[in-house]
Amino acid sequence: MRIDRDSAMELLHRYVKNEKMIFHCLASEAVMRGLARKLGRDEEAWGLAGLLHDLDVEVTNAEATIHGTQTEVLLKDYEVDEDILDAIRMHNECSAGKDRSTEFQFALAAGETITGLIFATTYVYPEKKLAVVKPKSVVKRMKEKMFAASVKRENILECEKIGIHIDDFAALAIESMLPIAPSLGL
Repeated sequence: MRIDRDSAMELLHRYVKNEKMIFHCLASEAVMRGLARKLGRDEEAWGLAGLLHDLDVEVTNAEATIHGTQTEVLLKDYEVDEDILDAIRMHNECSAGKDRSTEFQFALAAGETITGLIFATTYVYPEKKLAVVKPKSVVKRMKEKMFAASVKRENILECEKIGIHIDDFAALAIESMLPIAPSLGL
């Protein structure tokens, strides 16, 4: 059976129990769809990559040396485009064993990573609502190494490898997440 969003959501809820991780995957899907629209790419494929990129995170206990490699096994009963699987494998450079080199790989690495910085930025506002977060605040937080210290700034900056300046990327990511903010707890 060819994977579709409904099947992907079912799998996500089967393998990922942490609500914040599910929020992260939904946010990543939204950002990837926004990037696909901007770049004229396949919105469904890019959205699925965002939604499923952390499917194996609890199966692998987020072990950096293997996280990303087990998603393909979890998807074995579904027909999934190779470029989606490749982007998912390559989003974690620690387990991939090689450097990212394609637009899709750079987009997923940057897109899924900026969501963490956006969530963290949102949480420091008294309202804790995405609607009040400005792109310049996210970019400013990028420069604060101790803020959301686990967020890999170098991954976010891979947006520039696909021709999108960090200021525009932050705006696109926020804009992409806004329509689903209530379902993200934001």
